[in-house]
Amino acid sequence: MALEITDSNIQGYLDGDKLVVVDFWAPWCGPCKVIAPIIEELATEYDGKAIIGKCDVDENADLPATYGIRNIPTILFFKNGEVVDKQVGAVTKSVLTDKINSLI
Repeated sequence: MALEITDSNIQGYLDGDKLVVVDFWAPWCGPCKVIAPIIEELATEYDGKAIIGKCDVDENADLPATYGIRNIPTILFFKNGEVVDKQVGAVTKSVLTDKINSLI
């Protein structure tokens, strides 16, 4: 299951050495609903290899502002605490698995 990433807990995940994938979303966003099951599948498939979570932009204002999130869904890929890749908009699972595999 995808982790809940918040303004207050993200740093704990970014301090580790694993790839961190964060889906910025909102409950009212149609494309976010399309990609949600894919994020959940990836969280299960990459358990132990990568940290995959979701950040509700309506409940967490600091993270979207910090990372310049202007459209949702936006997925950020972090390595060693730094953003190393980004995906804006709903995409297929294969696009995300290709990105994850190239970064882990």
